[in-house]
Formats: sequence, structure tokens, C-alpha cells
Amino acid sequence: MSTPMLRVQGLVKRYGARVALDHLSFALAPGRFVTLLGPNGAGKSTLFQVLTGLFAADEGDVEVAGLSMRSSVRRALTHIGVVFQQQSLDLDLSVARNLQFQADLHGLPRALAATRIAEESARIGIAADLGRTVRELSGGNRRKVELVRALLHRPALLLMDEATVGLDPKSRRDLLQALHDEVRERRVSVLWATHLVPEAESADRVLVLHQGRLLADGTPAEVTAALGGDSLEAAFIQATATRGPGRPAPG
Repeated sequence: MSTPMLRVQGLVKRYGARVALDHLSFALAPGRFVTLLGPNGAGKSTLFQVLTGLFAADEGDVEVAGLSMRSSVRRALTHIGVVFQQQSLDLDLSVARNLQFQADLHGLPRALAATRIAEESARIGIAADLGRTVRELSGGNRRKVELVRALLHRPALLLMDEATVGLDPKSRRDLLQALHDEVRERRVSVLWATHLVPEAESADRVLVLHQGRLLADGTPAEVTAALGGDSLEAAFIQATATRGPGRPAPG
């Protein structure tokens, strides 16, 4: 078997008495679209902050392409691209300058960066917007710019944290399609965090997170059966309807 692109082992993250991640373990194979499905407060954003090195776990470890985030964090992060829930583009710079800045941060030669910016922008459908300021773009196209930015250094693992918040249905569909294309054509591993069940229904695999714990793991059909519902949505709502005493979990 190939090395998992992402391995999470016994991950624990606390905020004082609050447990955000409770001995969380799972692994992601290369070239899969995996949805991390959980209600608000399940621990999704906390997990992403640990995966990207913004927070340190209290216990456990994360491996990216076989590299430990504890002992080889810089090398591990080179394999990761990320789109956070909060947009972080410079609204007053052009799309091209935003992307060039990211390429510079990764140390890409200017000629290579220009080629990748052109290629990825064409693939995602924003080539005509490269000269416009980000402020001029719709919410959907701003997300596409962030996706292009995350792909410039050719990551093997792409983390998407509630990336469709505030998007209209067409923009949501287009963004999901672009991600599925990356998985199919380049075997990128995608971990897509969401609380929206329809976004999980086309995933290769669904991880249901609640109160920092993994409730179910499998295909959408397997998760539906494991949680006991007539549909994935019904099963998800039923399984996450209650919160145990003393177990608030931020993120």
C-alpha cells in the first residue's frame, strides 16, 4: 500500500477545560476527495489549524506524505495547499499580483510562476480576471483565485475549510467541480470541511466529526447506514443533534 498522504494519529487539542479534538485518528490516501462533515463547533477549523501548523496539538501527531509535523514541519508544509474559511486576498491588488506574491513566498522562479499562474487561471476559469483588482470580483471568483493560489506550488494535499460560505449555488457547484477535476487529473488529495450535507454526497469518503470525535467514516452510503438514517442528511442530523455535557468544542 502507498504511504497515506495524510495521517492523523491520536490528535488531542484543548482550550483550557474545553476539548476541541478528542484522540482523533484517520488517514487519507492519495487522489481522493474526502469530506470532513460536522456541525458548527465540531472541531473542523481547529483540526485545520493543527494541520497547517498554526496550532500545536497537545497530544498525537500529524504526518503529511510521511513527514511528521512535530519533527519536520517545514518539509511537511511544502506538500500542503490551503483555502481557509476567511478570505485573505489583498482586495486592492490585481489577481495577478496576489498570485505572484504567493509564488514568491514559495520561491518559484518568475518564469515558472508566470506559466503556472496562466495555466491554473485558465483551468479554473479566471484567466480573464488576472488584470482586475480582487475587489472587483464576485465572491465565487475570489474563491477561485484562492484556489489557484493554493495550487501554484503543486501541493499533494489540499485543505478546504468551509470554502463555499457565502457563495451562490452556481459558484458552489463550480468550485466543487474544479476540486474534483484536480483529484481526477492530478491525484491531489482533498480534505473538504463543511457543515453542508449536499457537499458531502459526491465525495469518495465522508468523515463525520462531532465534539472533536469521529462518529463515522466511509462512503456516503456506508456513513448513512452506520449512523442509521434514510438519507445522509437525516443520519447526520440525528447523530449530531445533541451535545454531551461539559463537551463544548470551539472551531
